[in-house]
Amino acid sequence: MNHRILIVDDEATIRASLLEALAADGYDTDAAESGEEALARCHATAYDLVITDLKLPGVSGLEILQALRNQGKQTPVIMMTAYGDVDTAVSAMRLGAYDFIPKPFKLTLLRKQVRAALRATAEPTGLSDSVETPAAAAPPAAAANLDGQYMRMIRSCPGLEKVARVLEKIGHSRSGNDTSILIGGESGSGKEIVARAIHEVSSARSERFMEINCAAVPETLLESELFGHAKGAFTDAKTAKEGLFELAGAGTIFLDEIGEMGILLQSRLLRVLENRRCRRVGGKDDYEVRARIVAATNRKLSEAIEAGTFRNDLYYRLQVVEIDVPPLRERPQDLEILVNAFLRELNTQLGLHTEPIDAALLETLQRYPWPGNVRELKNVLKRIMILEEPERLSESHFPPHVLDGRNPRSAGRASSAGLTGLQPLAEVERTQILYTLEMTENNKSKAARILGISRQTLREKLRQYGEVDDGDLKSAEAEG
Repeated sequence: MNHRILIVDDEATIRASLLEALAADGYDTDAAESGEEALARCHATAYDLVITDLKLPGVSGLEILQALRNQGKQTPVIMMTAYGDVDTAVSAMRLGAYDFIPKPFKLTLLRKQVRAALRATAEPTGLSDSVETPAAAAPPAAAANLDGQYMRMIRSCPGLEKVARVLEKIGHSRSGNDTSILIGGESGSGKEIVARAIHEVSSARSERFMEINCAAVPETLLESELFGHAKGAFTDAKTAKEGLFELAGAGTIFLDEIGEMGILLQSRLLRVLENRRCRRVGGKDDYEVRARIVAATNRKLSEAIEAGTFRNDLYYRLQVVEIDVPPLRERPQDLEILVNAFLRELNTQLGLHTEPIDAALLETLQRYPWPGNVRELKNVLKRIMILEEPERLSESHFPPHVLDGRNPRSAGRASSAGLTGLQPLAEVERTQILYTLEMTENNKSKAARILGISRQTLREKLRQYGEVDDGDLKSAEAEG
């Protein structure tokens, strides 16, 4: 069955050109010249997509979107604006618009957005057996809306189809927040996106989503951050403090890098999972834990269990549902969706209008293994957008190692042509250190651990290279 699209614009020439272009692509199209007419049509007809001008006489495009959402309709909406009103467009995105496109626009760009919107909101087929679904029962109303921005991105990626199916099951399950979830996958593969999507599909998605990186916080401080502390519990505890388990309410707590949590703190977390009760550090009274706990790791916890650094019983408590996020190199078909999603995000943040990636450049990028996964892709694009502000991406914007399809970690190795490509040892070391920092998003503790050096040694190396962040720069100035 052909997709049905409604076009809303008070300019007859725009309506006519879009009707003709989308009809030629095989879509069933209708048009409305006002917001009032658009709402009447939406009441009488189920549309798969609405493309509307933001500024309309009478009922605006934003009001059309609000009316659809108030009626419980999750029809994707693409906003058009000739006014460069980014703030209003961003507000529309927060209300649930799929995307916005500034006028004047190219039909090729709009066609790509139409295909992406329809693909992202396509009805899922088949569900995983990872989570039990009640038989002969309708899903809870709160779980029926699966098109939040993170879930929408996952559902649009063919390489994450298996992940999407598990998330749909979680959304329809009535098991509640006592069902903990463990997300595995390489660093930068998108585990946080999956965690946020879990929150979006849960019945408590209106509650808080709280996250903490267990590798970035010292264990003594991590205990206080998670459980809270009573006044006077330790030297600096001048006032009582709520922990994440209290602050999250009935929402979601995301424990990233759970494999880095100390063994004693793991015992406390295990008791929380078993009893759903918690006590502040130095406190006397327990409080109920209502939040769902979602944990993530890039380590093989089975190896950590064998090494005695991770509790076996905690592992089985966490992985009631286990989700594995495949690395980007195993799903090159997702690259176009991810690149264009990041371009939309960066266009909004930076006020740019960079066009979606073309097929030739996409093919080149698909040959690169992306060892830093989705995080590396986004960092590369962000650097390009900030420094180049391109109207269209081209090969000239990307680093040579990406275009050559080679991992920069092997930059110091000799090429097949002989000694070409060999570098001094100090340069190889510098390349490796800076690359590791980029892949860990400048997390110096994590980078030092990966590199097998102390954090102090890492800082000294960065000073030698002249590579310091704002915090280091202030420290250096103070020392001087």
